[in-house]
Amino acid sequence: MNSSIAHAELIATYRKAQAEAAHKFGLIKTVAAKGPKAIQMAVETAEKAAKRRDAYAKKLAALKVDLKD
Repeated sequence: MNSSIAHAELIATYRKAQAEAAHKFGLIKTVAAKGPKAIQMAVETAEKAAKRRDAYAKKLAALKVDLKD
């Protein structure tokens, strides 16, 4: 596989994970009225999404790919 194609795929995966993390953090506000258990579940889900995003960012940094937003 061409390295530029691999970089592009990894960048696309990172951006998808970034959008997912932002969405999951937004859900915390949505479930706030449903009580503390719902909030806790939403927070845990958002944290997992953020970890995935950060893992992809770390891989891109290792490849020296700069993602300025």
